[in-house]
Order: sequence, then structure tokens, then C-alpha cells
Amino acid sequence: MILLDSSVLIELFRKKNKEETFFYGISQIYENLCISAVTHYEIGIGNRKSHFEYWSSLLAHLNVIPFDQTCSESAIKIYTNLLQSNKMIDLADILIGATAIAHNIPVATLNIKHFERIKGLDIIK
Repeated sequence: MILLDSSVLIELFRKKNKEETFFYGISQIYENLCISAVTHYEIGIGNRKSHFEYWSSLLAHLNVIPFDQTCSESAIKIYTNLLQSNKMIDLADILIGATAIAHNIPVATLNIKHFERIKGLDIIK
């Protein structure tokens, strides 16, 4: 199972040749692709009516991992660590990373710069 960050989905949406995307490459290796509830939210709020069918179709094929108490506890640790080391990242990235750590799932992202700051996170590059 691989947890996809929104950056991977956005690249898939934007590129004409889908076979040149990170998503395509990952989908050829891993069968079970999922997203966090936070990524679902990010895509939902950025979704225009004209693209609703595209996103609905794509999201229907991905499992959504809920953000629960275990994820919250992981996010608190990540946030505290990043704050202490003066390496803060976006809250959404913290929550997505926390979901991956809490469920022991590697995360696939194009935003390596932010996610590599999260200790203990397994990142697919």
C-alpha cells in the first residue's frame, strides 16, 4: 500500500501524457494506492465544477485513510519536532505524513523538500 500526496494527483491531472507521471510509474509497481482524508479534502476544495467528473472518477479508485486519534498523536509529535528544529512545513503535509506514519504506509510525493523533514517517514521517490 502506498499513500499518495496531493502533489502526485495534481501532476497526473495537469500532464497530457499520463504515462509520463509519477502516479503512472507508481501504479505499475504498487496495486493498492490510497490517499489520506486530508488529501481528499485538499483535492475537494481545489476542485472546479468543470473537473468534478475527472476527480470523482479518480478518487473512486483510491482508498481514503481516515485521520484518527493515532494520526493526531503522530501529527503532534511531528509538529513539535519540526517546531523545535525550526523546519516547519504546511499543516496539511504534517497531517498527511502523520497518517502515513500512524498506519505504517510509505508516502509518494513530489514535494520531497517538505516531507523529508518528517522523521520516520518512508518516502517513495
